[in-house]
Amino acid sequence: MQQNNDQIQRFIFDATDIRGEIVTLDQSFLAATNHQHLSPWCKSLLGEFLAAVSLLSETLKFDGLLTLQARGDGDIPLIMAETDNLGHVRGIIKPAASAPLETLDLGDAALPDIIGNGVLVMTIDPKIGERYQGIVPLENGTLAECLSDYFERSEQLATKFLLFSSPEKCAGMLLQALPAQKVKDQAEREDKWNTVVQLAKTVKQEELFELDHATLLYRLFNELECRLFAGKTIQFKCGCSRKRCANAITSLGKQDALELIEQQQKIDINCEFCGTNYTFKRKDIDTLFGEDNQPLH
Repeated sequence: MQQNNDQIQRFIFDATDIRGEIVTLDQSFLAATNHQHLSPWCKSLLGEFLAAVSLLSETLKFDGLLTLQARGDGDIPLIMAETDNLGHVRGIIKPAASAPLETLDLGDAALPDIIGNGVLVMTIDPKIGERYQGIVPLENGTLAECLSDYFERSEQLATKFLLFSSPEKCAGMLLQALPAQKVKDQAEREDKWNTVVQLAKTVKQEELFELDHATLLYRLFNELECRLFAGKTIQFKCGCSRKRCANAITSLGKQDALELIEQQQKIDINCEFCGTNYTFKRKDIDTLFGEDNQPLH
């Protein structure tokens, strides 16, 4: 049986106005998390965000970068997952000073309790056009419930997210009602939607992790004319670079950069997403700013 690891696929129901996405992250998830020295519980939490941002990327259809970020004052004040339209994902999870990531385990704590007093923010940075940002209320216990409610309110379309994660793998499914085309009667539309959602909610984590997408969807929806489309590959890829780090240093100004060099003999910048270290010494600072104390372009 061929699995669909590190793939996202769209599916539709031919007899009604409902669409869906299904994603399973395996090696991309491990590559995005292994260098961060996370506890199994933290890995699973970040996995939900990586699965969610992958589903969002195919739902919103953009050309650029999409970020899903939870910020607050709780034991985990920051969780961030990013993807682009090419299927490149990365993410980080940062604890409060008193909550070491290597051992942190909050059990079945609700997402608002984990994040504390804060917000869930979805941001789209398109290559062309204006930046979009949506605030998702942290009013439900899970990320899936928060996103489902947000889309129902903002898009005026019934939406259901299902997210699953372990320390080794994460997966998710999205269902969304479409504007009435095939089925016009409102009562019939609601009945079909409820049927699809109830069937989807029977899915188990091990099924999403172990079965290929076609087999799983047939097992869930074999009487509903479900059609699965070709998959798109998801992979871990970090957008950090030495040039971006250099730009961060030039934004400090030459005087502050030189003071850091005097104190530390070098400036080290570590990427939290991939663990790459970028080192800048005195000669690098001189090259960055040039003899006229102005950044080079």
